[in-house]
Amino acid sequence: MTNVRAPEADPFGSPAPEPDGQPRGHLTGGASGSAGWLKWAWRQLTSMRIALILLFLLALASVPGSMLPQEGSDPAAVQQYFTSHPALAPVLNRLGLFNVFAAPWFAAIYLLLFTSLVGCVVPRTFRLAGSARALPPRAPRNLSRLPRSASYATALDAGQAVEVAARVLSGHGFRLRRPGGASEPADHWLSAEKGYLREAGNLLFHLALLGVLVSVALGGLFGYKADRLLVQGQTFADTASALDEFHPGRFVTAADLAPFTIRLNQFTAAYIAAGPQRGQPASFHAELSYTARPGGPSRGYDLQVNRPLSVDGVKVYLIGHGYAPLFRVTDARGQVVYDQATPFIAGSSGNFLSEGVVKVPDAQPQQLGFTGVFVPTAVDVGGILESVFPAADHPVASLIAYAGNLGIDSGVPQSVYQLDTAGMHRLGAAPLLMREGQTLRLPSGQGMITFAGYDQWVSLAITHDPGQLPALVCGIAALGGLLLSFMVRRRRVFIRARAAGHGSTVQVGGLARTDASGGFEAEFASLAAELRAAHRRPASRPDSAEGK
Repeated sequence: MTNVRAPEADPFGSPAPEPDGQPRGHLTGGASGSAGWLKWAWRQLTSMRIALILLFLLALASVPGSMLPQEGSDPAAVQQYFTSHPALAPVLNRLGLFNVFAAPWFAAIYLLLFTSLVGCVVPRTFRLAGSARALPPRAPRNLSRLPRSASYATALDAGQAVEVAARVLSGHGFRLRRPGGASEPADHWLSAEKGYLREAGNLLFHLALLGVLVSVALGGLFGYKADRLLVQGQTFADTASALDEFHPGRFVTAADLAPFTIRLNQFTAAYIAAGPQRGQPASFHAELSYTARPGGPSRGYDLQVNRPLSVDGVKVYLIGHGYAPLFRVTDARGQVVYDQATPFIAGSSGNFLSEGVVKVPDAQPQQLGFTGVFVPTAVDVGGILESVFPAADHPVASLIAYAGNLGIDSGVPQSVYQLDTAGMHRLGAAPLLMREGQTLRLPSGQGMITFAGYDQWVSLAITHDPGQLPALVCGIAALGGLLLSFMVRRRRVFIRARAAGHGSTVQVGGLARTDASGGFEAEFASLAAELRAAHRRPASRPDSAEGK
């Protein structure tokens, strides 16, 4: 007589079929209106196929963030991209490609993926948990039909033979099921199953994948990114007003910044001087002094590329460097109104030929402004200055001078790297070409300017990401779950004993859900041989088979 049972999850881990027999995601004729369409859309969104598509789209959407400069990590490079590609850059900016991970379309993909995984993982978690607790099924009537089988005679009666087999299999870690209960006849059979860690691996992988997304969200909500350009000899404190760029998470305020201070004592860069790789960087070293908290001890640190400084839960990365020429400006009254290092930004021409602006608002009788270039190793090529090496072996500064109104007091914000000459007039027709230590008089009696030398600056990326460690842990857990699900096999062994003469006949059968890597055939042969040996021992000493 055939027993009719309700649909249930496959003990090997396959999801149960839908109660109505329809494939998952099918919109039945009884479902109508907006509720039916919403149910259909939810089933589509929470399917594994859509989750994989969204995961692929998220990876694809991240590609521009690695290929194009980003405002959150390198705003100077973004500005340089606008200068180099004046037609293309505005289009990319409107698409949000200079701030990919904060773009609305990226957030939409992320949220859809998160929702899809939650809707997919949570039900699957309960199914896998139930599968992991399920006992093996009843032993089939005819074990010889299984992929692996063996049969032999023993002097033990059927009940003793099953008991001996139970001791042997339990010693190998198999979960056992025996006849019992009102619904099961008193038959001499035994079912054993092993490899439940496969389902634990599946469960661990899905939960860890969800944990990675939660960790990323945690970093976006409670972390922050900032940038600071620091000239050699300068010090800055980690406050919102002292940072050049500050991109806080949604729940981050200026009061949450770590109260450390950093001073750039010296920056040195070495370049390959000969050979086909001449001019390529060899090493960068930023010698820092920092204090973790106000009044705390000062510590030194050698900041290098891929060797960040960790202080108070924050990481400080070296992401760029350049030159800051020292200019001293004396106005028409003979007073020194400007004497400091001015950061110049390297252009696209290479070898650190850098562009910059000098603004002198305190000059009298007119404000002064200068725009020009700093050339580390200068040569004259057809009347045009070019740099032939990134190190400052032969530094030259070429400036164009302006006098008039800088427009600083108009209330309109200005970039420190751009000079608004709308209210100014040019002083002289030729640029001011100066070597290190040289002083030139400005036309029209506006004063003097001295190129006193140069310092170097570094660009620091300051990041606080509380989701970084959880993401690493979840990533390792996901890898471990995958290894478990790939390496562990669910396999079953069945025993049936039937009375025969003065003993019994024992049938042993086995099967594995997947055995792509092989191994179950040898394992089954070993178990069958061990069972045969245990059943040949005298019936008075069955305990000798236990633990084998």
